[in-house]
Amino acid sequence: MKYFVIAGEASGDLHAANLINALREHDSDARFYAYGGELMEAAGAKMLRYYRDIAYMGVVSVVMHAGTILRAMARCKKEIMKVRPDVVILVDYPGFNLAIAKYVKTKTSIPVYYYIAPKVWAWKENRIKLLRAYVDEIFSILPFEGVFFKQRGVDIHYVGNPTVDEVEDFMRVHYADSRNDFTMSNGLDPKKKIIAILAGSRKQEINYNLRRMILAAQPFTEKEFQLVVAGAPNIDDNIYKRNIPSGMMENGDVRIVSGKTYGLLQFASCALVTSGTATLETALLRVPQVVCYYIPMGGIVSFLRKILLKVRFISLVNLIAGDEIVKELVADGMTTDNVREALVKIAPGGSCRSRVLRGYEDVIRILGGSGASARAAQEMTLCLQRRKENE
Repeated sequence: MKYFVIAGEASGDLHAANLINALREHDSDARFYAYGGELMEAAGAKMLRYYRDIAYMGVVSVVMHAGTILRAMARCKKEIMKVRPDVVILVDYPGFNLAIAKYVKTKTSIPVYYYIAPKVWAWKENRIKLLRAYVDEIFSILPFEGVFFKQRGVDIHYVGNPTVDEVEDFMRVHYADSRNDFTMSNGLDPKKKIIAILAGSRKQEINYNLRRMILAAQPFTEKEFQLVVAGAPNIDDNIYKRNIPSGMMENGDVRIVSGKTYGLLQFASCALVTSGTATLETALLRVPQVVCYYIPMGGIVSFLRKILLKVRFISLVNLIAGDEIVKELVADGMTTDNVREALVKIAPGGSCRSRVLRGYEDVIRILGGSGASARAAQEMTLCLQRRKENE
């Protein structure tokens, strides 16, 4: 069969790549066409466009690049009509993917599957109408989504969380890796503890957050710590470098390690993390963290958040736990002083460190075991088989 898969950011690229590999276990003749990233390409998908060309966040940025996004969307629709796949699989990225879902559903008879549903439980609940109208099957990775969608008349498949698989796969291979080898091979000081800094996978997130995160953690470099920035695979190191305060790379206080986030977290003492999948990855690798997310005009954003957001938390860790396991500092709450104060509490010897680690164990228990990608592929295959039988 032919599969058309669309992902729009680094985490989606990773999850989609694992899904592609799992689907091939059920369909040895499968052909994959994709809008996505290098990991999907490495999994064997024919890459029609890379997500880095169209990954914009925030209202202003999206408006400024509206022409680019609309052209990419138009081209994507043409590619789907040209390929005529047996199924279109959408991975997260709702602003783009819901428009594609509407087009495919109204213009063709191709089934539309959504893997990693839009977070309508947080905001834009009106998107449920779009999901109900234009998506045939939804495959969820968050345990609390089942009840939410069912209460609104939408049936979904909960398949487990693929991040569990990805972290377990990494640890299976690297559990015996040496801290000394990792630090030496990446130009780090083996005698100093590591504070990992995960500033996001989009340029705008990095520009907003990285400098503030580094300034908050800077006093730790006067002790026995070094700050190590996790470089995302789709981001040029120069984007990070221009957001690092002058002199801090030259004197060795800050280093960038690209494409090795799990390895970095494996040996980190604690971390500063922007929201998103990275918060869950950090928890699964059992690294105490502070979640930081700066947004310009923070006071206004904080006010609007109380009105528009329907959930108490923004990090996956806290959302899954239903409680504040990790400290969240968002919008005007994300100041260097606030971040520094929270970091002191989760660093080795900090007053909140043990509580955070205990909370992680609850999150891991709630998520359940590994095998999400395999279950998603199996469920999708069964849905496609039933559809063919009913045609």
